[in-house]
Amino acid sequence: MTSADGTRLRPRWVISQIPATTGMPTLPSGYAPSAEGTSGERGEVARVLLDSTVLIDALRGRPAADQVAALRRRGVEPWVCAISVEEVWRGLLPGDEAPARRLFNSLRPAPLGVVEGVRAGTWRREFARQGVTLHQADCPVAAAAVGVDASLATANVDDFPMPELVVEYWSTGA
Repeated sequence: MTSADGTRLRPRWVISQIPATTGMPTLPSGYAPSAEGTSGERGEVARVLLDSTVLIDALRGRPAADQVAALRRRGVEPWVCAISVEEVWRGLLPGDEAPARRLFNSLRPAPLGVVEGVRAGTWRREFARQGVTLHQADCPVAAAAVGVDASLATANVDDFPMPELVVEYWSTGA
């Protein structure tokens, strides 16, 4: 499917197909599961970029930890964006740095360059014209995911309404 300007549109929402240890995530009201799931559209390995909500949950040993660990076994390549690394890092408690480094070192870094900056700024401008305020940090994270053709795993699906982005809802918390 393509937009009026020829931009390739991707399905909006999917639920992670990786079960958490406490059961399957509950989809928030108003969201429907997608039949597609996480997939690389270029015939490559499937990719998922992990948002800070998922990374924090994984570091706390909650359900996302098992989901993240299962990604590679399922043939899904996990990615991270520098924005999410910064968000997690600034909230670390003393002694939490070593586990955080191990987690981040196990993920592929998604580039943030001019292309991603332009895409993020365009989204913020276009949504602002519609009366929707997007958070400054969320737009580069979404742009990084689109840039590496990855879905975005997050608990905050409402923060990512960009039509080019596939968003996976990952339940967080104990």
